[in-house]
Amino acid sequence: MCKRLGIGNEIADTNGGAGLEPAQVKGKMKGLILSGGRGTRLRPITYTSAKQLVPVANKPILYYGIECIRDAGIGDIGIIVGDTQCEIEAAVGDGSRWGVKIAYIRQQEPLGLAHAVKIAEPYLGEDHFVMYLGDNLVKDGITSLVREFEVERPNAQILLAHVDNPQEFGVAELNGDHVVHLVEKPKEPQSDLALVGVYMFDHHIFEAVKAIQPSARNELEITDAIQYLIDRGYRVRSHIIGGWWKDTGKLEDMLEANRLMLDALERCVEGSVAEDSQIHGKVVIGAGSRVIHSEVRGPAIIGENCLIESSYVGPFTSIQSGVQIIESEVEHSIILENSRVIHIGSRIEDSLLGKNVEVRRNHRKPRAYRLMLGDSSQVNLP
Repeated sequence: MCKRLGIGNEIADTNGGAGLEPAQVKGKMKGLILSGGRGTRLRPITYTSAKQLVPVANKPILYYGIECIRDAGIGDIGIIVGDTQCEIEAAVGDGSRWGVKIAYIRQQEPLGLAHAVKIAEPYLGEDHFVMYLGDNLVKDGITSLVREFEVERPNAQILLAHVDNPQEFGVAELNGDHVVHLVEKPKEPQSDLALVGVYMFDHHIFEAVKAIQPSARNELEITDAIQYLIDRGYRVRSHIIGGWWKDTGKLEDMLEANRLMLDALERCVEGSVAEDSQIHGKVVIGAGSRVIHSEVRGPAIIGENCLIESSYVGPFTSIQSGVQIIESEVEHSIILENSRVIHIGSRIEDSLLGKNVEVRRNHRKPRAYRLMLGDSSQVNLP
């Protein structure tokens, strides 16, 4: 079997990475992954699927977070879940496939990141922990951040990145590497340093989340909790990352994350490719898939038991298992399992198709667009 990012729900290289095994960690540290949001910005996909399970390079986003924490040497992970708890539990299980132990913590309503920390106190106890937002991708991992926290032992440490649109994030102001002020989505940002969605805390954070009041949007904001620590003299450090990260809450960010992860592919063809077909560059084709009279140009990944016939699959495309693409073109898109793109005659690009979707050209006359769309759907017609 090829070593790759993963096809379908398969986990590739589960013991790999540069991190330490959980048993090697000095002292007790836990992970907390927040996976309870409703994913409103990715509707209608998230009406029927948890946003953290939407795949990037054919692997659910949540899996990257679990691996990221595992590779930093942390073996106990709590996952905050909401309405999609059953779906997430079915996909993740007890964590044994990653060599970690998973516990599930139910959040009845999405009342803010600080509220998630508050309800996790019985699980976390006195242990230090890393909090990781489940729809984030940090390509270079968090191992260096964990090591800094273990050595420096501040009360809190936050991951920051320079961004072009700081008004859309929590924003930090620094004095050296110490955080002096945090503001959630400021109208007039005082810096371009955004909170990435990875935090380190000791037990003092529970004092903070119990003391703060809900914000105008009726949520307990993690920025308010961290500001509480700062105002009371607790030590809050920062770590500015140099590599890329993505909050995959919007379609354009999801596609960009998919593009970046596909760039790390290694070519691996396990399916069959007919002699009249062409495969270019870093392409993964899963077992049981067939490419007939077609061109696939990487980086691209095609899952198991797919049919690509008389078609073009362009760069930065992820196709999950059981998909059929016939007499059509697809590029820079994500297509989920068991969908069909048939006789389109033009190119689908910059798109995300859910499970069991069918897109086909109908030659009946009179010619017209015939659509059945769910809430919050978006269609761009030529």
